[in-house]
Amino acid sequence: MASATDDWRPDVLGDDWVARDLPLPDGAVATLVRRVRPGVGHPAEPADGEAADGEAADGEAAAVRPADRPAVLYVHGYIDYFFQTHVAAAFEARGYRFYALDLRGYGRSVGRGSGAPSRPDDDPNFVTDLAVYAQDLDAAARAIRAEGHDRLVVLGHSTGGLVASLWADARPGLLAALVLNSPWFELNRPWIYRGPVTWAIDVVGRFAPRLVVGHLDESWPRALHVSTGGEWDFDLAWKPLEGFPARAGFVRSVRRSQSRLARGLAIDCPVLVLSSARSGPAAGWHEELLTTDSVLDVEHITTRARHLGDDVTVVTVEGGAHDLALSPEPARTTYLRESLDWLDQHV
Repeated sequence: MASATDDWRPDVLGDDWVARDLPLPDGAVATLVRRVRPGVGHPAEPADGEAADGEAADGEAAAVRPADRPAVLYVHGYIDYFFQTHVAAAFEARGYRFYALDLRGYGRSVGRGSGAPSRPDDDPNFVTDLAVYAQDLDAAARAIRAEGHDRLVVLGHSTGGLVASLWADARPGLLAALVLNSPWFELNRPWIYRGPVTWAIDVVGRFAPRLVVGHLDESWPRALHVSTGGEWDFDLAWKPLEGFPARAGFVRSVRRSQSRLARGLAIDCPVLVLSSARSGPAAGWHEELLTTDSVLDVEHITTRARHLGDDVTVVTVEGGAHDLALSPEPARTTYLRESLDWLDQHV
């Protein structure tokens, strides 16, 4: 299905970026994003200013032609989309061709589908089964392979980390490596929510999937956005400060997926799990909002990492935020360096 639309169009990130639709079997659409390169169709060619063989691209490590290393596919989290261009720059400086995927109903993909049972333009960010995102990832993997990349690494953040983990488990032999940035492995709420409330939502979500059962706290996105004193200028239509409502069908699927992971996966490629060194309060403003994970519990992340497979590395980043890529310095650079150094050793 991914080959149905081969046209790349200018992207909202500017002249150096393009995007293309990935039509999916159920009528939904995902969106693949990458930087423009000279000689499209020949991904091994370095871009303007990129080092050729053996030359240093960033003053630290020699750049390698992208054909010599796997391509990297970034998968965002909940109420999110790809805008972290500095992450792409860091990976491509090390020779990894970088792609990003806006899942159905997120960011660039909102309103582009037709005919899906839970159409992305009905409720942004909403599905009743996370397993449907396997279609999005399959389409992205095919499209990247069609551009000449035989090996693939997936980099997943938060909900994208959960989705990517389940997909990697179901696709043995496909990935060269999996990197997870603060993956959503467990609900960061007291026991009553992880137990009785989860059981109730499991029933309600089946019969009333669009029932609103909660909202995410606004403090984290407000700490990020330039309009409220943060460092990052993202699209507030696609990543609104007030978020989107959490609906019963979605939460039900997340909890079922987290339960599946807790029972143990068998991911057959090397896995790197990164998190902040500490958790902060998950509600309300506090001084360490950007230097702790104030969305998830880092103990849940590091403990559940053992359930992914036999080859798992866990790294904690002191001073890291929930999205480690959006942490203040020096944690942001530490996260990128740890990820890239690990990839250099494992792929």
